[in-house]
Amino acid sequence: MSIERENQIHPIVTDLTSSLFGVTAGILGLESYNGFLLYLVLSVITTIFVYVVKVLPESLSEGRSIGDTQRFFKGALQFWSGGLASGMPGFVLTWTLFYGLVRV
Repeated sequence: MSIERENQIHPIVTDLTSSLFGVTAGILGLESYNGFLLYLVLSVITTIFVYVVKVLPESLSEGRSIGDTQRFFKGALQFWSGGLASGMPGFVLTWTLFYGLVRV
């Protein structure tokens, strides 16, 4: 994937999913570590879903190994943990917004 296309798509997907996770945590009224745990669990589930639906079938059709993510990402570490840190600000922002809207 070209660098320009990666820069156009990657932040949008990360911000959108982290904001949706923040809305979920805010509406559920989660506080402290429970909210961050929800973010971590949902991020892992989303990453596994993307891996099973997009990365794995295309890697196998090209004859690559099961754990190879090089076609879409620079490495396996970037694929499995790349969105955690970059999505955190959007998550916290929407989490506090919806917690305040629902609970206060």
